[in-house]
Amino acid sequence: MSIARHFDTLSRYGAGAARVVPLEGEPEDLLDAGGALELQYEVLGRAPLLEVLRDPSVSEVLLADGDLSVTAKRDGGRARLAVRWGAVVISDALVDLPTADRAPSGPLFRPDPDAAVTDLRAALWDAEVPLFATEDIGGTVRWFTAGLHGPGVGAEPLAGAVRAVDPAELGSRAFQRSHGVRWSYVAGAMAGGIASTDLQIALARVGLLSFFGAGGLGLDAVEAALTRVTGALPSDAPVGFNLLHNPTEPAVEERTVDLYLRYGVRRVEAAAFMGLTPALVRFRTAGIHRGADGQVVAPNAVFAKVSRPEVAEKFLRPAPAELLAGLVASGVLTDEQAALAAEVPVAADVTAEADSGGHTDHRPLVVLLPVLQRLRDRIAQEQGWTGDRRPRVGAAGGLGTPAAVWGAFAMGADYVLTGSVNQATREAGTSELAKRLLIDAQYFDVGSGPAPDMFELGAEVQVLSRGAMYAQRARRLHELYRSYGSLSEIPAVERQKIESQLFKRPLDEVWEECVRYWGQRDPEQLARAARDGRHQMALVFRWYLGMTSRWARMGDVDRKRDFQIWCGPAMGGFNQWVTGSWLAPLEARGVAEVADALMRGAAAHARVTLARSLGLPIPWDADAVPVPAR
Repeated sequence: MSIARHFDTLSRYGAGAARVVPLEGEPEDLLDAGGALELQYEVLGRAPLLEVLRDPSVSEVLLADGDLSVTAKRDGGRARLAVRWGAVVISDALVDLPTADRAPSGPLFRPDPDAAVTDLRAALWDAEVPLFATEDIGGTVRWFTAGLHGPGVGAEPLAGAVRAVDPAELGSRAFQRSHGVRWSYVAGAMAGGIASTDLQIALARVGLLSFFGAGGLGLDAVEAALTRVTGALPSDAPVGFNLLHNPTEPAVEERTVDLYLRYGVRRVEAAAFMGLTPALVRFRTAGIHRGADGQVVAPNAVFAKVSRPEVAEKFLRPAPAELLAGLVASGVLTDEQAALAAEVPVAADVTAEADSGGHTDHRPLVVLLPVLQRLRDRIAQEQGWTGDRRPRVGAAGGLGTPAAVWGAFAMGADYVLTGSVNQATREAGTSELAKRLLIDAQYFDVGSGPAPDMFELGAEVQVLSRGAMYAQRARRLHELYRSYGSLSEIPAVERQKIESQLFKRPLDEVWEECVRYWGQRDPEQLARAARDGRHQMALVFRWYLGMTSRWARMGDVDRKRDFQIWCGPAMGGFNQWVTGSWLAPLEARGVAEVADALMRGAAAHARVTLARSLGLPIPWDADAVPVPAR
């Protein structure tokens, strides 16, 4: 093979003349415009020159450009490298020849010298720009952002290419088509209107889906939110509303669904459900029909937030026959509609809720998500659901950094759902005082205490523990509830303590307020309390637990120690990630900006993973993806 092939390597120096002298035969020369040797030698160094000399058939290599000349001559097993400027010797030394474990192979690529990468970390994190890695005969890998494929002057074997990654490629395209969104990203419902209408409108305007936090609000407040959202956004906007399971007041679920159907709500996020209810199935099956293509069309979508496979299975399958029969008997469905409902899952989107804020079972996402994915696959195969008819499984809980979001997508999540991080944004429907507490939180500043809506059952919510004592105080009330049969049985010393420290008023006054409230909302609760002293105690204790979240939303400074602020470890992870960046101040944290930073950061992590999977050398700290530029 002619030694002239080495001119492809030497041409990168931009010298006016290059000569290759073989051990046997005549030297071969390459003449060019020149003028770049001084600069390119500083950039490329001696490695490419010595790589040519490493060829055992070559004895000497010379580069010349004006007064500057560089000579590399074989000297036994080493090389003598000399750099001269006219008659002046700048350097003259024996150097080692490079070694390589293997000869580079692969298709040839002619990199654009002007597109050389000088900061590989930054280049990997810029997910919109493709990268090309070449490997020379000495095993040196160089990166470029542009070039041409194929042989030619300056061509080297292509070691790998890292393509651009669009955040839209993460997750399920079927999810994006189904809900008319640009990314597989959802802002989940945070009860009490914390996931506010402002939050919904802000995300809808950038093409992302969110759910209003209707849980814990009266129907008047929910209707006011419906009126605002439907008035501010087009009818096909990607928005939904929360449907929080209410086992103690099933009529509230029914009236909430009535409201959603009246306002044309197309998506609900079903949370805290342990099983299916007639209200939930009624929403899912409303308007169900067979489309022109013969497929079943269910206009209303249910997002089921679950943490247990036995609950997930109920949502991943069609509604039970007895529930459908009951809806037919009540005139809600026709026989034909009930038959169609038996062909679709109750929820086309099931969210694996791991260690999240609020109601949570503290499940590890790396275990829960694969379990639910396998369950979905088995049921889909049984039912013959393929393509877009196959239910999707998303991930939630702990997703406060791009690394966590990318990890969920890398595990096959069809979409990601965030919660805690959205609570500390401009649009969140809570007080600035609560937001200030949240932006100072670390991932370990969380605790668990009894949930107000499921107090009697012992269910818990995860809350912020930094600066608040809700978890400890709520737990103490639950201990009293379990230990005594009525308020009158509580020892006087203990009663005086909770009246002064927690309620800050006599329990009798609290009960009078409960009587006024339940007399309008559900008189049966008062009748039951008259028969059962423990139920009266539960209503009084639930008054305090319910007020703690209200005090937090209102920013009641005097009640700061009582604040119930739903929060998971994701909040601390996010705070640590944005420290020192433009996104650190509360004023900069718009919900759309948070979503953009997390998703673009996840795309950067995808790039790092692609580069690593090619076996190419990358910086050891390439995973430290920073907050993307504003």
